[in-house]
Amino acid sequence: MTKATTAAVALAGTTVAFRLAGGGIYTAVDKADLTVADGEFVAIVGPTGCGKSTLLNIAAGLLKPAAGEVRIFDRRLAGLNKDSGYLFQADALFPWKTALDNVAIGLEIAGTPRAEALARAQAWLEQVGLGSFGNRYPHMLSGGQRKRVGLAQVLIRNPRIILMDEPFGPLDAQTRQIMGNLLLDLWSADRKAVLFVTHDLEEAIALADRVVIMSAGPAARIIGDWRVELARPRDIFEVRLGQEFHALHREIWHVLKAEVTKGYAQSSKLAEVQ
Repeated sequence: MTKATTAAVALAGTTVAFRLAGGGIYTAVDKADLTVADGEFVAIVGPTGCGKSTLLNIAAGLLKPAAGEVRIFDRRLAGLNKDSGYLFQADALFPWKTALDNVAIGLEIAGTPRAEALARAQAWLEQVGLGSFGNRYPHMLSGGQRKRVGLAQVLIRNPRIILMDEPFGPLDAQTRQIMGNLLLDLWSADRKAVLFVTHDLEEAIALADRVVIMSAGPAARIIGDWRVELARPRDIFEVRLGQEFHALHREIWHVLKAEVTKGYAQSSKLAEVQ
């Protein structure tokens, strides 16, 4: 169930093109239409280099489309999307700051008094299971622990939209499942709109309300949109054992496999030319 029918993110006919060094134009994404309702969890899957992260950057206001429109809560996006929080694949923690200070910094920059910011940061560290790790620096934390700090760093600002670009990609399989369950627990408590990019179709189905498939690039398009009817709350491990999960996985993979094969073939041809 979503909070309302309001579109938190709406991309209409969105095209992204880049000028090449030799003077040509490379179209990364062509006429993408995508809507994420308020409170809805949408995962984007597709071949490497198909423009999944590009769509996130458009929704974040980091990229301006060459054509089409981006609307955030029914307002045309001009500049940075201040309603969003962005969790990247690479750690975005300051190495010279403790976990507590890394979580608090967003509030401090916004003008929250330091004492209040630290108190709220401590509460978020406790929510992500790191209540006793506040005085540790990033290099003293495991990969999974750094991801927990990064998640708290984003959520403490209470964004209305959460953008996630392969956030658990660098982690081992067991830690990814733990982080997935943590994410679902936090999201279920106060459902926000989530746009989640992943290469892992199983992860996408286990987490999301909808799974969107992009074609191989260039000029990548959205070619499939599946609703995930699996009951919530979900356990990332347990949900993968069910027949409904496997049936949906087979249906989506039938489409995705063809695009992955195309993407691989195109990459191989490019490597031969180079």
